[in-house]
Amino acid sequence: MFALIGAFIVLGSVLGGYLMEHGNMSVLAQPAELLIIFGAAIGGFIIASPMKVITAVIKGFLNILSGKAYSKTDYMEVLMLMSEIFAKIRKEGLVSIEADVDNPGDSKIFSNYQKFLKNHHAVALVTDTLRTVMTTSIAPHELESLLDTELEAHHEELLIPSKSIANIADSLPGLGIVAAVLGVVITMGKINEPPEVLGHSIGAALVGTFLGVLMCYGFVGPASRNLEQIANEDRDYLNVLKISLVGFVGGAAPQIAVEFGRRVVPSNVKPTFVEVEDALRQLKSK
Repeated sequence: MFALIGAFIVLGSVLGGYLMEHGNMSVLAQPAELLIIFGAAIGGFIIASPMKVITAVIKGFLNILSGKAYSKTDYMEVLMLMSEIFAKIRKEGLVSIEADVDNPGDSKIFSNYQKFLKNHHAVALVTDTLRTVMTTSIAPHELESLLDTELEAHHEELLIPSKSIANIADSLPGLGIVAAVLGVVITMGKINEPPEVLGHSIGAALVGTFLGVLMCYGFVGPASRNLEQIANEDRDYLNVLKISLVGFVGGAAPQIAVEFGRRVVPSNVKPTFVEVEDALRQLKSK
């Protein structure tokens, strides 16, 4: 939603300023320029990208439109999940969660957190880590190194759509110049026409440069940065899981391990110590 609002502000500001100076809107309506710029940009993107990247970019744009972001509720949910898992392990041993880890969808613990279950990578991170702890004698620092490697690889994968869109943004001013040059070539073929015809033709050619620069800095470039921010938010969310798991495996009590995780929650959505403590108290009373 905010992305659409931003797009309307960009268009309103640019076109509004143009109209304030009594600009002719019909001059900006150049379908041929749009076809040259965006057709070439999309074609270049397809040349440079395998199908998995194209799919990731499409999903990325859907995420931009949906305004996907992690809220305080999402972080409270994951902290409560970690607390339940850690408490059960501390009380009944690692073997007690084997069924939960093997079938999270049927688990009494995981099923209480449906939004978390929809985050497939987060579920895999928790279950794979717990399987590793159950089946090996991995040291806490080794586990942390392992999780850091996994999160780094996952983050790089999430950044692929952002980098691809950034490459498209970088190409748009150049493609706008291509459209403008073609417009000049067409204009040269009209050299014997009256000045008003030549002026309209040159104006149409310059619209190509205008569109390329506007789309680069007003729309496609910001969309790339939005995708990068979405990837960073996902990394921050998974980092909370990592810190909590490493803390518990390192010997911290369940509530302390949860506190480790709470401390690395981004400040704008971080639940307070009292809020987490109250939620834990309510969880224990059930």
